[in-house]
Amino acid sequence: MSERYCVFGHPISHSRSPWIHAAFADQCGMTIDYTAIEAPLDDFAGTWRSFIATGGIGANVTVPFKEEAFRLADASSARAQRAGAVNTLLLTDEGTTYGDTTDGVGLVRDLEQHDVMLTGARVLILGAGGAVRGILEPLLDAHPASVFIANRTAVKAAALARDFRDLGGVEGGGFNDIRATYDVVINGTSASLAGDLPPLRDDLFTSGATAYDMMYGAEPTVFLAWAQKRGAHPVDGLGMLVEQAAESYYLWRGERPDTTRVLEALRFKLVHG
Repeated sequence: MSERYCVFGHPISHSRSPWIHAAFADQCGMTIDYTAIEAPLDDFAGTWRSFIATGGIGANVTVPFKEEAFRLADASSARAQRAGAVNTLLLTDEGTTYGDTTDGVGLVRDLEQHDVMLTGARVLILGAGGAVRGILEPLLDAHPASVFIANRTAVKAAALARDFRDLGGVEGGGFNDIRATYDVVINGTSASLAGDLPPLRDDLFTSGATAYDMMYGAEPTVFLAWAQKRGAHPVDGLGMLVEQAAESYYLWRGERPDTTRVLEALRFKLVHG
């Protein structure tokens, strides 16, 4: 019998995780049973318990259940504790639930794949929600020269920066507080979903800068199209999706799949249907 995994979300029918993990398993010479499960908004914990009662041993977790997954876990990784959120659950041999978050690792590895140097870079992060909180520790572990978190609500960005200040030079404020130019600008807001753009200066980027949007689509997001016109190299979040999935796969099975071919195939599917 194949090992059972799933991704929980609400909604979840759009998820590409089943395809990605099937591709990883095939590459590793394995067969797994990986499905998408739409958990009810009022009973995520019960849905997880039902899943493991029927043989489930691991799950990815997406919006809106990452904070609930963190509270559900009997133990969690240090990076998950920092984020206050979990996107990967594992049923241990002892029958307990272990939680981890792989989003930040996925982001950093995707930037590495694009030859983006974070060490010594000036980094601007747009947004101060859960998605940004989840990437901060791995990003700061790469030792950028500075990180500024900008958000429409300045006090929220400043509070988030304080939570991570012990890991490096990170500050936060409003969009009007952006004063410098940056080597890497990461859009962690949901503005791209609505075809919107945060209020940004035209002279935001240094020469050779990278603009990264954690969202992705068949066409460049509004943010990436705007950034490219201003000289930045655009990168969307599809690679982050694949890299964070690979880290989850490694946590479950102890084997790290090659993400290059999977990302190429997924990009083709995204563009051509």
